[in-house]
Amino acid sequence: MGRNRKGREVSGWLLVDKPAGITSTSVVNKIRWAFEAKKAGHAGTLDPDATGMLPVALGEATKTIAYLGEALKGYDFRACWGSATTTDDAAGDVIATSPLRPTEAAIRAALPQFIGDIRQVPPQFSAVKIDGERAYDIARGGETMDLAARDLHVDALELVGMPDADHADLHFVCGSGGYVRSIARDLGQVLGCLGHVLYLRRTWVGPFDIEDAVSMEQVEALARTPEIDALLKPVALALGELPMLCATDAGAARLKNGNPGQVLPGAASYGDLVWVSYAGQPLAIGRLRAGEVHPERVFNL
Repeated sequence: MGRNRKGREVSGWLLVDKPAGITSTSVVNKIRWAFEAKKAGHAGTLDPDATGMLPVALGEATKTIAYLGEALKGYDFRACWGSATTTDDAAGDVIATSPLRPTEAAIRAALPQFIGDIRQVPPQFSAVKIDGERAYDIARGGETMDLAARDLHVDALELVGMPDADHADLHFVCGSGGYVRSIARDLGQVLGCLGHVLYLRRTWVGPFDIEDAVSMEQVEALARTPEIDALLKPVALALGELPMLCATDAGAARLKNGNPGQVLPGAASYGDLVWVSYAGQPLAIGRLRAGEVHPERVFNL
């Protein structure tokens, strides 16, 4: 792999089990340093106190981040009843309390209204932009905002257990833009007991599962050594939801230059978004039209 002053040309996905107490951006910066990578990014921010799956893209894998935007994500979290906080999690200040506690039956009865296509108001402390400024920056100044509700697809919200009257463990699966903290807040309001997130762990993102993730300790132990590249997953792993087509020799030559290129027939229809493989490597992502793929992204692998 080549190096230059700006970093090394290394490509692939690193699946990280993010620890609590560090921002997603800080994790990406540490990984970029450890790999001496020229380019890095991540798919789906986790709150600083949250743990779990943080997919980090290096090099050419960053071109696939946008295609994971609509991927479902799975979370396990514990809701704490009886209090609302400024941040909708345990890191915030308590702003209201309630002596009421929900029964298991009441919780189960309330869950269906949070499943399907819903509208969700982000937390005051969130990365939502208000007139070009992040909501969390405004909230840190003590200002309360009237944030607009956003569309959200929720695939599942299940009660997993109730360790005691004050807490409930839940599993949550949602699409892009979902806030677990808002679910705990809104569920507490519906139940009349108030609520916030006590802890949160993301267990999967699209094709990426926490069982395949590495710890930051593993990354740090191999930092800036040739062995660290063995931790990487292939770029194409992020493209599993798209049909794959193989390029012809002539088509590959055209696609490499950003032009429409011929592909062999496969399991895709006219107008489908597909990814193109050539010589065992991803070559491009684009739309299939009349036997050719018109590229939106071209890989240099």
